[in-house]
Amino acid sequence: MSIYLRQICLVARDLAPVQADLQSVFSLEAAYHDDAVAKWGLENVLLPIGTQFLEVVAPTQPGTAAGRYLDRRGGDGGYMVITQVPTRDEQDAARDRAAARDVRVAYSADRGDWNIMQLHPRDLKAGFFEIDWDIEADPNGRWMPAGGHDWKDAISTQTIDAITSVALQSDDPAALADLWAHVAGVPVVMDGPTPTVALANATLSFIPDTDGRGPGLSGLTVRATDIDRLHQQADARNCRGADGTITVCGTRFQTT
Repeated sequence: MSIYLRQICLVARDLAPVQADLQSVFSLEAAYHDDAVAKWGLENVLLPIGTQFLEVVAPTQPGTAAGRYLDRRGGDGGYMVITQVPTRDEQDAARDRAAARDVRVAYSADRGDWNIMQLHPRDLKAGFFEIDWDIEADPNGRWMPAGGHDWKDAISTQTIDAITSVALQSDDPAALADLWAHVAGVPVVMDGPTPTVALANATLSFIPDTDGRGPGLSGLTVRATDIDRLHQQADARNCRGADGTITVCGTRFQTT
């Protein structure tokens, strides 16, 4: 099964300051605001990183699922791992594997030539796992959550050009890895003591909860094209800690 990481969604109390930090630190450009998320009481922005995306969503009204997630995890942080498969059959197979492990579909939509499937974060323990299918089947091409094709005009690779790894934390990383691997249809591989799941263009790493925030998407690794510039920009926004880790939207960013 070819399953590609296309997008990571972060959730924030307030969109504007997080968007400003991400754009300033990582030299990113805003490509799209999706008015459709308003039906869930949200606003958002999508920022291309090469041919992947960082999305930030923020509640615009009380009582939203995103707001409850912010409360549960004690602030801003990671929210969704959003992927793409090349065929409807592969998407259907993922749905069947999820059902076999009692993972519910939280939301689905058949748009004809584009299907969305979001799997329930409570069942997956650490956040939403979205597996979408697009008839064009091009992981470097059309991406309807970013409006189609026009997002390419906003690509900026001055400091980073890819998301290479996603860290999902848990008090039982091995069990969490087994669950996500089963749904994705790929094996768990140990990287030293760390269980990992290799997608076609990125890796999911399953790590212990060391910050006390509970299970969730806690970090990203990005590929740097200009590490000095990245560090300067992170320092200017007071986003880099003494250990060199950059933190934006409650999410730890490391570089490779």
